[in-house]
Amino acid sequence: MKPTLQTRLGQQLSLTPQLRQAIRLLQLSAMELEAELNQALDANPLLEREEDAEPAFTPPDGDRPTDAPSGEDAGDSPDSGDFDPGEQPDWFESSAGGSERRGQGDDDHDEFTAAAPVGLHDHLLWQLQLSHLGPRDIAIGQALVEAINDDGYLEGPLADIQAALLPEITASEAEIETVLHIIQHFDPVGAGARSLSECLCVQLRLLSEDTPGLALAREVCSRHLDGLARLGAGKLAAQLQQPAEAMDQAVALLRSLDPKPGAQIGGGDAEYIAPDVIAYRQGGVWKVALAPGSQPRLGINRHYERLIGKASREDDSYLRGQLQEARWLIKSLETRADTLTRVAKAIVRQQSGFLDHGSVAMRPLTLRQVAEEMGLHESTISRATTRKYLRTPRGTFEFKHFFSSGIATEHGGTASATAIQAMLRKLIDAENPRSPLSDQRLAEILKGEGIPVARRTVAKYREAMNISASNERQRLA
Repeated sequence: MKPTLQTRLGQQLSLTPQLRQAIRLLQLSAMELEAELNQALDANPLLEREEDAEPAFTPPDGDRPTDAPSGEDAGDSPDSGDFDPGEQPDWFESSAGGSERRGQGDDDHDEFTAAAPVGLHDHLLWQLQLSHLGPRDIAIGQALVEAINDDGYLEGPLADIQAALLPEITASEAEIETVLHIIQHFDPVGAGARSLSECLCVQLRLLSEDTPGLALAREVCSRHLDGLARLGAGKLAAQLQQPAEAMDQAVALLRSLDPKPGAQIGGGDAEYIAPDVIAYRQGGVWKVALAPGSQPRLGINRHYERLIGKASREDDSYLRGQLQEARWLIKSLETRADTLTRVAKAIVRQQSGFLDHGSVAMRPLTLRQVAEEMGLHESTISRATTRKYLRTPRGTFEFKHFFSSGIATEHGGTASATAIQAMLRKLIDAENPRSPLSDQRLAEILKGEGIPVARRTVAKYREAMNISASNERQRLA
């Protein structure tokens, strides 16, 4: 065979450096984008921030963007009022960073510095180190503390703790349980309990013996807690042959205890999210605009730009390269802002029912639908909806919150998973606490409303909303 030259025609997609940069910037969150731009500003002398640039969004004359209550049962937004374009409404103020800036007259004294929040595990480990236990028991206690969840309950059997201690320590269950009882009397009392009954009984053991209703409360807590939730105080009192007044006193004592002792420790400060785009109503129509400060504004440093053509050959080549990179970055930022705005408009157009009526009106929506509407690839929509946030009168949501699969209804339409979850939450909130609705019963109610869902689907949605099963939702009468 002899080598030959051949000419072929073909099409090939190649990612230019500009396109790669635009794709990378699109998938960054606001904080990641800020870090990326700070790095670029430090490395490129041709780039500078436009500090005196106009705000990204100034509402036009006419109707003022309105706020509705953030709850699911919020009704329609109030009527629009007059809006002064020179005055920024309160709901546009970004809470990014979590704290307000101090006035110029304030001093940065140490007393204004907030201490880092202490979590439940750190709090228990600190007490464990201060106890008079030996190194072996402290090692067992550390393994126990690591297995305690945020509510204060020990997850898993003691056999799991035994396995976690091997091979350094071989401990019996009795030895582990002894250390566990010590931890349960740390602050908060009851942390490390394996059940609600054990948690409440530990707290009752620390009360003074002359506490009214203590003896009966201990008996109910240790033996009849399920019966109290199932039967109610009156029937349980008759079953135990106790006066109704004594049972009411015991129940009041049980209610004064903390069923989730771990929840009172830690939690930290509230985290705030700065929205990328804002949805507002103008003239009865939902519109979107970039949130103030969400789009960093960069410009070309004119001083260094004027040096191009006047510097030495080496410096001139360097400045020209940096100028090109600066222009690419500015163009990529504009593309990112345009894509986010277009995606937000498509979402608001599809989910206007949610903005008007809440989660029960959420429509099924997929990435493909938005991609086809915008003429973009699904991967581009996926990047544009990840860690990007839309502020609405109903709250601030990640773009992905508005995408949900659908279930065909008996009326020929479709209901989104989010809407079904909202319906389930509404049914559960209105249920009788002494006789909660089972997953099967919830499925039957939804089917009666034209939404055929299986019991396992109801269970999946319920677990996704962190709602306990019906037997765990029974409350004290």
